[in-house]
Amino acid sequence: MEQRPILKNRIYLYLTEFFAGMSVMAVELGASRLLAPYFSSSQIVWTIIIGTIMIAMALGNIYGGRSADRNPNPDRLYARIIIAAVWIALIPVLGKYVIVLISGILIFAVNNNFLIIAGFVACMVIFVFPLFLLGTVTPSLVKFTVDNLDNNGKLVGNLNAANTIGSIIGTFIPTFVSIPAVGTSITFLIFAGILLILSAVYFISSKISMKKIKRLPAGMIIFLLCCVFGYKSNFAFWQDNLLYEGESIYNYLQVYDDDRAVYFSTNVLFGIQSVYLKEKGLTGFYYDYAMAAPFMAGVNEKDAMDILILGNGTGTFATQCERYFDKDLNITGVEIDEKITKLAKEYFELPDNIDVITYDGRAYLNATDKKYDVIMVDAYQDITIPFQMSSVEFFTSVKDHLKDDGVMVVNMNMKSNQEGGINEYLSDTICSVFSEAYYADTSAIGNREFFASNNPSMLNEFKENIDKEEDEELTWMMGLVSDRLVPYEAGDLVMTDDKAPVELLGMKAVDELIQTELAYYKDIFKEGGIKAVIENL
Repeated sequence: MEQRPILKNRIYLYLTEFFAGMSVMAVELGASRLLAPYFSSSQIVWTIIIGTIMIAMALGNIYGGRSADRNPNPDRLYARIIIAAVWIALIPVLGKYVIVLISGILIFAVNNNFLIIAGFVACMVIFVFPLFLLGTVTPSLVKFTVDNLDNNGKLVGNLNAANTIGSIIGTFIPTFVSIPAVGTSITFLIFAGILLILSAVYFISSKISMKKIKRLPAGMIIFLLCCVFGYKSNFAFWQDNLLYEGESIYNYLQVYDDDRAVYFSTNVLFGIQSVYLKEKGLTGFYYDYAMAAPFMAGVNEKDAMDILILGNGTGTFATQCERYFDKDLNITGVEIDEKITKLAKEYFELPDNIDVITYDGRAYLNATDKKYDVIMVDAYQDITIPFQMSSVEFFTSVKDHLKDDGVMVVNMNMKSNQEGGINEYLSDTICSVFSEAYYADTSAIGNREFFASNNPSMLNEFKENIDKEEDEELTWMMGLVSDRLVPYEAGDLVMTDDKAPVELLGMKAVDELIQTELAYYKDIFKEGGIKAVIENL
């Protein structure tokens, strides 16, 4: 085995392990942010990411050990690190196109488990190879060094410790520092740059001719090109009317507008989360239906009303209530993502008198004793339903924070016709807590507004308060809601904190949505292939 003086420097060995471990975790967290705008950030997606990365690391460990035994040349290891670095640098440039391409192919090829299959294939194509290469670091370094240094057992332990410490730090830095500050794309580039520098130090200090290490200058050139073309997280690269695109600790964030309204979304494939009308009027979204809740709670019979919104977003429901109800409204919004609240004030003209608290919705209920006339639960984001806000324990807490005639309205955004679907589970769970329950399906795809109360006169209150409403547009809207209201007949599909399979139920709803919306194009695809689909778009 050819001797390299730098490998006798234990600090450099530990740095190699440290930054390799850190980069693995940074790529894993970056993978979740790259996939989330397309596939959500559900437990299913995380399971796919963790599983594929563990596969890559295990195969890398095996290959690294065998390769080092066959050819114990450390140059090969650091050449692999260069390749891994270049691949990671290319992810922000090409990754989103690969995801869209894979999704476009699979959406026509599979009928069930689209999220699992598309997410798994995307992870395998984009992330497995560079992490496989980084998985070769530990066994290779052990082979290259145990014959040259005393205390071999101690060295191996320290190498593994350095890798683990790097992994720990690599977990926190992207989540709390780099992704919120500079975004996912630059985070990938930062760690790719670190790996390139690590390899450059090795080859330059070993005084190897550049003719023998062509990968290093080529890698540097590709990295610089990636820095030029891949520094922006433009996940929705096909849209040209974006006002804002960025990231927070919790979400991918997108704001765009048209002549009528400003829209907010936390993904690029599954709908709109908030809307702000530039002029007073009905939104055309589920918020119009949700405004029936204040009527059910007697809004036109009270001088003041306390409203709580769990999942405030950019404040659409709060803004619409302020515009339409001419009375003393005490509105509290709870939004876990502080950056969304900042966007609400910058782009959505969130009224200053609406108090927004940066907190988890359920945790807020546990921290306050205040009771409300209306509680809106709007925390079921795109296709991600937090299990802790879907259980009987959660809805019991909501009930405890309602006044005697208070009403809860829940926005269910994954309408399913399947027996035992996600909305059936949510509805049965709510009915195990509340005695009165009605729902109205909206005109928008996938949304259902579910109203619940322990006030037996809820429906009478609704009709009486509509009669007292003076705004003609709102009166018409409430008439539409009244026509669509259906009493819910409860079953026994109750979710608890211990058992709430929301991810699997949500995945089934997505499969059904895809099948329904793409049935026409699937038929075209079967008859004429992808060319026929493109011609009919």
